[in-house]
Amino acid sequence: MTTRAVCPGSYDPVTNGHIDVITRAATLFDEVIVAILHNPAKRGTFPVEQREALLRDCIGSFPGVRVALFANTLLVDICSELDATAIVKGLRSGTDFAYELPMALMNRQLTGVETVFLPGDPQFEHVSSSLIKEVHALGGDVSGMVPLSVMAALSEAVPQRPGGNG
Repeated sequence: MTTRAVCPGSYDPVTNGHIDVITRAATLFDEVIVAILHNPAKRGTFPVEQREALLRDCIGSFPGVRVALFANTLLVDICSELDATAIVKGLRSGTDFAYELPMALMNRQLTGVETVFLPGDPQFEHVSSSLIKEVHALGGDVSGMVPLSVMAALSEAVPQRPGGNG
């Protein structure tokens, strides 16, 4: 029996913290589907197709890992459609846990799908997609926090304010 998990997120943009969680999830499950959740009502920094391409570039060689796009769909419905038995979420702090726990309990009650929480690597504890974009826009150097392809895309999509440390 194949064990399959969904690793959901907006990945706008993907960070090294995301890559860390996806890599570790791939050692726990036979297959991990990195689900880019797209809400057409929200405008991201990167178009969803570019997020997909960046993710494929970053994790394309990982065995048992694939990327898929989903819009306006409950996560539990995605899990059902993919025959996934688990959702994998990375946690950076207790605040993340407090935010994620009610959703995990609701998902389990709705369909029985379990959520597996993976603690993030401490070196990425402070890294979030929104903070990456903000620091980059203000001239900060975020190159060690995102894959090289993401850094290049970020430099193109988000102009930097002159005079920063980047």
